[in-house]
Amino acid sequence: MSLVKALVAAALVAGLPALAQQKPEAKPPEPGREALAIPYEKYTLPNGMEVILSVDRKLPVVAVNVWYHVGAYDEQPGRTGFAHLFEHMMFQGSAHVPDDVHIGLMEQAGATDLNGSTTFDRTNYYQTVPSNYLETALWLESDRMGFLLDALSQKKLDTQREVVKNERRQDVETAPYGEAHEKAWQALFPAPHPYFGNIIGSMKDLDAATLDDVKSFFRTWYAPSNATLAIVGDFDVPSTKALVEKYFGTLPSGPKPKRPDVAPVKHTQEKVIRHDERVATLPLLSMSWLTAPYLKPGDATADVLATALGTGKASRLYRRLVLEKQLAQSVDATQQSLGAQSVFSIDVVARPGVSTDQIKTEVDAILDEVRKDSVTPEEIQRVRTRFDTRMLSGLQAVGGSGGKADVLQNYNHFVGEPNFVAQDLARYQDVTPEKVKQFARDVLRPDARVTLHAVPPSKQEAK
Repeated sequence: MSLVKALVAAALVAGLPALAQQKPEAKPPEPGREALAIPYEKYTLPNGMEVILSVDRKLPVVAVNVWYHVGAYDEQPGRTGFAHLFEHMMFQGSAHVPDDVHIGLMEQAGATDLNGSTTFDRTNYYQTVPSNYLETALWLESDRMGFLLDALSQKKLDTQREVVKNERRQDVETAPYGEAHEKAWQALFPAPHPYFGNIIGSMKDLDAATLDDVKSFFRTWYAPSNATLAIVGDFDVPSTKALVEKYFGTLPSGPKPKRPDVAPVKHTQEKVIRHDERVATLPLLSMSWLTAPYLKPGDATADVLATALGTGKASRLYRRLVLEKQLAQSVDATQQSLGAQSVFSIDVVARPGVSTDQIKTEVDAILDEVRKDSVTPEEIQRVRTRFDTRMLSGLQAVGGSGGKADVLQNYNHFVGEPNFVAQDLARYQDVTPEKVKQFARDVLRPDARVTLHAVPPSKQEAK
């Protein structure tokens, strides 16, 4: 199972209770944008599990997608990494499924897009199967939801703990800039904020996890009342409802667990980190700010500016730093939209012989230009077109990451309305040059950021 890295833009992260309480009504898309409407039916089983059904008969396949509304945000200090650990444990067998055969059974059935992923705020499991294997997929998902603990052993925990620790070594400790980015992230969200810990957890916490600890975590967060099942594709609705009742309706469940309620973090002084980079060979400058949560006012504005600054050869950072002044090897700007607070970041890898302090001067000059003159209407329109195209491309598939089932799950989790695509994209129509300029002035302030200089020891800059 592939790890969703902590600093990758998370368009599918789970929301917090305040967001989940909002339940706007679905609105029909504007003329010419009918493809953005996803017909669906949503209902709740007596044990609290939500079910979303959406028929799409383009191909004889069905996506089965389960979201558990738990992620690294829900972990306790000293017990980090549990949500991601279960991303692995859930494929190791359950009461009626032998050890390590879950994936094999699905592959034999012709499954594609078979995987799981973990973010700060949710964990999901998904597969796309031929329509005649829908029942098999539902049985496998229900068995690990209801009977995983019957087959969970100390040996399985120890094995998967070592797998996860090895992933951490690969993705953080021996990855270029991995430890540097972790330092910057933890400066943005100081402990005990739930975002402080890496999604994959710390070595210390993984080593300390006991079998009783992980069983307790599962009992709390992996109940039907904290899960949503989406089925999208070519299926018969009445018979599928009967299968859902057969395999999931009989699972016992307690009350929906309460997620942490955490006050927003606010920075009023720049935090500068100078890190001795021992993996990468070129210096990195990274600047990060805390921004509005996903789908909240300001989130779309941040998306637009990040794309205008750092996506493609026409972006401002690329033109100035890579093409014109030839100071940078690569540039990137992202708005990582999260449920509690989002993160706007700019990353620039310097060319040999160029210091991160030189890069910082140039980046600040570009940001000052935006604070003064904003971006152009043409830049904003390019971003809108990019987001429209990306969404429409994703909706061509019923399953997989970013497919129709995942999109329904995402909006259901954040706003309680699965068919929210048109409203989401409409946010970008409301972004104006003036709003971008105001965002750069009010949010991307020098005194509100974490600035990271990750420099290889042989190229240490003068302090």
